[in-house]
Amino acid sequence: MRVVAGEFGGRPLKTLAGRTTRPTTDKVKGAMFNMIGPYFEGGRVLDLFAGSGGLAIEAISRGMDSAVLVEKDRKAQQIIEENIKMTQALAAFTLLRMDANRALQQLTGKFDLVLLDPPYAEEEIVRQVTELEERALLAQEVMIVCETDRAVDLPEEISNFGIWKQKIYGISKVTVYVR
Repeated sequence: MRVVAGEFGGRPLKTLAGRTTRPTTDKVKGAMFNMIGPYFEGGRVLDLFAGSGGLAIEAISRGMDSAVLVEKDRKAQQIIEENIKMTQALAAFTLLRMDANRALQQLTGKFDLVLLDPPYAEEEIVRQVTELEERALLAQEVMIVCETDRAVDLPEEISNFGIWKQKIYGISKVTVYVR
């Protein structure tokens, strides 16, 4: 695992051994960011199921200003901290050590990019996107990127958002919602 492109491109990322997290492969990560960018001119990103932190780090590497990473697993939190240190841009990252649903109650400000890569067994994307919208946490031009198992069928519309792009990469499906 590595940062695919941008300021930190090529730098290695640590991942958690075992089945606690399911890191996005470099191929899927590169394809995902090519779908939505591939580069950004600032903005704020929310990674609600951070795992190793690789997606948020990729977003910062490609030009986002700041990232909020949410992770409940203690071992994964340690990996995220190590990966953030590797960037030497500590001020760009905030790690919330809690589950996604609790974090939704505490978040403030607006996000320009939301990354939802929940564990395959816990698909709560529809409810979480709706809650983010109801709590006014989403910028007008927000992109919501969902990575799921390829067999998961997300709805055409969630709240005020519709599917903009959707592609399958191996066992993963990437769905991008916009207003």
